[in-house]
Amino acid sequence: MHRPRWIPADVDLDRPNPARILDYFLGGAHNFAVDRAAAKKAVQAMPEVANGMRASRSFLRRAVTCLVAAGVDQFLDLGSGIPTVGNVHEIAHRINPGARVVYVDNEPIAVAHSRTILGHNPLVAPVRADLRHPDSVLNLPQVREMIDFSRPVGLIAIAVLHYLPDADDPHGLVEAYRNALAPGSYMAISHATVDFVPDDQLGAVSQVEGIYRQISAQLHPRPYGEVAKFFTGLELIDPGVVPVRQWRSEWNDQNEGKVHLSYGGVARKP
Repeated sequence: MHRPRWIPADVDLDRPNPARILDYFLGGAHNFAVDRAAAKKAVQAMPEVANGMRASRSFLRRAVTCLVAAGVDQFLDLGSGIPTVGNVHEIAHRINPGARVVYVDNEPIAVAHSRTILGHNPLVAPVRADLRHPDSVLNLPQVREMIDFSRPVGLIAIAVLHYLPDADDPHGLVEAYRNALAPGSYMAISHATVDFVPDDQLGAVSQVEGIYRQISAQLHPRPYGEVAKFFTGLELIDPGVVPVRQWRSEWNDQNEGKVHLSYGGVARKP
């Protein structure tokens, strides 16, 4: 296929990319045929996957809106993917045009997309870094230039921590970021779960996990207790850690036929 000039030479365009698959599910234009094919395989295995990803993105919108209304004007988005179709800066700038956002991702394709989409927006900075190294991320010059850690920060980790195995100690990583935040900061997290998946659909979940393993993005769904643990030491705001569709939702998402696939929560550092 034709290679756009902005894509790094070491990126394999014949292999699906998780960030571009998500972009496809959200109705974006920054994806290729190989990504759409992988997305369709996932939906064939488990039709609720598409709705689940859209529900997580809707949670992001409500969470960021809540934080901006609370006075937060600077955000650090970990594992941000492609900043398109209602991402943090778009949501925040509708309320506070001066809000600053740093997008952090380790995928070269996601960072390349980000730099192309965002151009020279002085209030937004995409950086390539591995969230598994908090000290490195927090001390990047671009991060320090954009974010004043002596003031409240909105730390965003939406649909990313479930890509980290227990061996990476995701709870310890979140604690390291949490410790770097000033009092009055907030943290918003969503995380995949199979708590609500009926037993007869667990095989479909395994098929979806297999699709992601093929693109080097193994999923690690976690139960409620493990997700709630990410908020240790923080003050959860209502309604606490709940399925993302139920977090301050403006519509009734508890109708029949829908399977909750992720938890979400927002908490304040005292």
